[in-house]
Amino acid sequence: MEYLIQVLNGLQLGLLMFLLAAGLTLTFGIMDLVNLAHGSLYMMGAYFAWTLIGWTDSFVLGALLAIPATFLLGVVVEVVVARRLYARDHLAQVLATFGLILFFNELVRAIWGPDGKSIAVPAFLDHTVEILPGIPYPAYRFALIVVGTAVALLLAWLVARTRLGMLIRAGASNRRMIGALGVNIELLFTLVFGLGAAFAGLAGLMAAPIASVKIGMGDDILIVAFVIIVIGGIGSIKGAFVAALMVGQIDIVGRAFLPDFLKTFLDPASASAAAPAISQVLIYVVMAAVLVWRPTGLFGQRS
Repeated sequence: MEYLIQVLNGLQLGLLMFLLAAGLTLTFGIMDLVNLAHGSLYMMGAYFAWTLIGWTDSFVLGALLAIPATFLLGVVVEVVVARRLYARDHLAQVLATFGLILFFNELVRAIWGPDGKSIAVPAFLDHTVEILPGIPYPAYRFALIVVGTAVALLLAWLVARTRLGMLIRAGASNRRMIGALGVNIELLFTLVFGLGAAFAGLAGLMAAPIASVKIGMGDDILIVAFVIIVIGGIGSIKGAFVAALMVGQIDIVGRAFLPDFLKTFLDPASASAAAPAISQVLIYVVMAAVLVWRPTGLFGQRS
């Protein structure tokens, strides 16, 4: 029973990470833009949700309003900053988007203050559900799995079955060619960047009730998102999905069961402290192994 619960926790974490990594792989894979500020959009989605939920006194309505708010913020960032970086090298992109991280952190400090915020789990999900007879599971976490799966399916349909998805896939393969065919590249890039921001904001607001809403909350998770798109293959939505599920299981299952294994060699306090670090290291070991076996990632296009 405990193993099944931890697997579900890993699935929930993996789907949240997919929402963040999906937007990142869209911008990185299509625009060739290294956007370190993607984690800041994750943070802004959580803060938008905190504000809008307070204004509307409704978790659902506040969350639904926070998603387009983050989309619009992404559009503004693309038009004002990112658009000027496409022709620059990756070092210039890293430096500029790192500056955006500092800007957003200070913006949050000025508007919402230095203290963290909290979003309560909505009352209609503040209970447990029996996923199997005798196995209760928090309803909110189960809802995250359902929503994450639905969004993943929606994104798969969008990329594979729509005209916008066709342009996204074409842009990932050869953006100069689709520009030569008359496609408005600037508009496409703005939409894709805004879409990526919306996914990041969705991940942030969904994670907020089970994590603290604070300045810099997206900085650490961004590193893992980059690892996910490297494992899955840059520009591959399918790869980001598979890799995110892998990373989620490694992290959660490792944190849950490694302490018991390590207690055979270490004292309980040391085992509990070492398990999270080892779980993180295992993620990078998997990335290194994938890159040795397939340098373009699991589903990346071979050059």
